[in-house]
Amino acid sequence: MCTVSFVAAESGFVITSNRDEHVLRRALPPIAKTVNSKKIVFPQDPQSGGTWFVTRDDGATIVLLNGAAQKHVRKANYRRSRGLVVTDLIESEPILHCWDHLDLDNIEPFTIVLFENYKLYQLRWDGIAKDSIQLPTEKPHIWSSSPLYTETVREKRSRLFSEFMVQNPRITPGLMMDFHMNTEVHDEQNGLVINRQGVLKTLSITQAIIGKNEINLKHLDLVNDQMYDNNLGSNTLAT
Repeated sequence: MCTVSFVAAESGFVITSNRDEHVLRRALPPIAKTVNSKKIVFPQDPQSGGTWFVTRDDGATIVLLNGAAQKHVRKANYRRSRGLVVTDLIESEPILHCWDHLDLDNIEPFTIVLFENYKLYQLRWDGIAKDSIQLPTEKPHIWSSSPLYTETVREKRSRLFSEFMVQNPRITPGLMMDFHMNTEVHDEQNGLVINRQGVLKTLSITQAIIGKNEINLKHLDLVNDQMYDNNLGSNTLAT
């Protein structure tokens, strides 16, 4: 929800996300559902019923970050949770078409990383207008939540990510999990795993591996130190 990376690895495409949230807002372990004859897996936010990370058995993956390009002033109330936007989108096909027609009036600003049909997109809603761009899948990408991290911190994280990629030319899902867990480990304010006064913490790390032959979703619950490994089966778009 608050730090997301995308890389092309030897095993396939890897999308990894750290969820920074209030300690009272713990999520349920990943659940599997079948929607429109497609299997989806996602950790669920019990407060809204939505999610910040979902993967489908055709490889489509959606990851949510709070905020758009710049930090916004929060309103007292919003019409709907951003996590429900994610579930709306994953249940649609094609997802990008649904995004174009989705009503986001009075929804808090957000950024979505969308991987669909082996194409990568950044989708943003700033509270006024939508913005969508296609990104190259052969290049690595990282995002950090604008409400939680200043522009200076986000730039530093981008540099650390670039250095990590240079130092690890043979990237693997395990290396990406290590990057998300152990980068700037002593910086509890702005490292990738945070603990701000015991109130705002990185509660989990979720990772989708979209391989040529199969798709997996891994979810590491940092609160209970428990890993969940969900195999969605054969990649229906594999060639």
